[in-house]
Amino acid sequence: MLVKYEFLKILRKKSTRIVMAVSLLVTAFLFGLPILQFQTYHQEGVIKGFEGINYEKEQTAKYAVSLTDTYITEAIREVQQLFDNPDYVGYDGHERFLIENAYWDNIAPKEALLGMIAKNFANPNESVGYNSLPELDISEGVNFYRARQEKIEKLLNASSNGMSEKQKTYWQNMNSKVDEPFQYGYYKGWEVIISSFELLTFALFAVCIVIAPVFSGEYQAGTDAVILSAKYGKTKLTTAKIIASYLFGVLAFTLHVIIALGLPLAAFGFEGWDLPLQIANTTIPYPLTFLQAALIQLSVVYLVLSALIGLTLLLSAKMKSPYLVLTVLAPVLFIPLFLSPNGTTGVYNLTLFLLPYRATVPELGNYISYQFGGIVFDAFTMRAILYAVLTMIMLPIARIGFKKHQVSA
Repeated sequence: MLVKYEFLKILRKKSTRIVMAVSLLVTAFLFGLPILQFQTYHQEGVIKGFEGINYEKEQTAKYAVSLTDTYITEAIREVQQLFDNPDYVGYDGHERFLIENAYWDNIAPKEALLGMIAKNFANPNESVGYNSLPELDISEGVNFYRARQEKIEKLLNASSNGMSEKQKTYWQNMNSKVDEPFQYGYYKGWEVIISSFELLTFALFAVCIVIAPVFSGEYQAGTDAVILSAKYGKTKLTTAKIIASYLFGVLAFTLHVIIALGLPLAAFGFEGWDLPLQIANTTIPYPLTFLQAALIQLSVVYLVLSALIGLTLLLSAKMKSPYLVLTVLAPVLFIPLFLSPNGTTGVYNLTLFLLPYRATVPELGNYISYQFGGIVFDAFTMRAILYAVLTMIMLPIARIGFKKHQVSA
């Protein structure tokens, strides 16, 4: 009954309804932008919105294939044969490219696929497209997956990464679990979701805003004296406030998640959920499908939410005003938004990747690892451990902080 009372107390506040309404609208707008701004091209010009989405889906569906070495060799050969005809080739002073029907009929429908193939054979951090394929020697066929392994080895051994042998072995072992050959297909909806997780930071902050007055609001209203002098004020009621805060926070955030995931999937479709991440970037080491990656990252974000609720309650128990609580939380959440990593190693970068905002970014293509003695953790695991531990530390402190609060005379 106490939990229900405290939950309804949070829910019935006018400020709660306003903050949640604004936050849901912001979430819908941010996750709806890729739909509103979507455009693709065909020979007659640009196609926008749902018409463009359906057109791209139809084109990509034609190339839902298993990426065997035989298929890839033949795809490269077709591109090379097109470039052999000077009537099909244009030049802008820097690079050659296919023009008119040669491009629209043979390249445009599968340009993303050809670009992915080209990048697999390029050096790390080198930007290339389909027009680099004529440079490949395919006289004896290609070994796409050996080229992928060699590129990953270059990344692991790059001096700028500064990886220990333990870390290299960790990533090599993980990468060995990636299934080959890759299945290619349409995955736009999942691509939008995975690239947009950090936009949920605004929903995290909205939850914190609503929960900030849970304890400090009692101090501000002068009701702390009544609560703490009551029979169960320092025990059951304090626990009920914490449980109600978590219950509200999880439910409110889940509503945001439904909108955030639902809009892209409704517009772009569920297709691609079972495809491997490597078709987006062949050097991704995680042996996951798009759905698995999205669920793992979402779990990490929920742990971030849990820790932030714990921090909000701790601050609320220690500070006399909800506004003071928010002056601490806002920088914690949003200052990292303006900080950029300059690599994947070093104290600065490894700390930055663990801060709340950066923790909402999956970092799937980066080999971010944390080593403690002989034990190595990837970014997903380290973030999950950190935020679970922070939650367990902050909640008891918040509870004790409110119980020991000295009521003003």
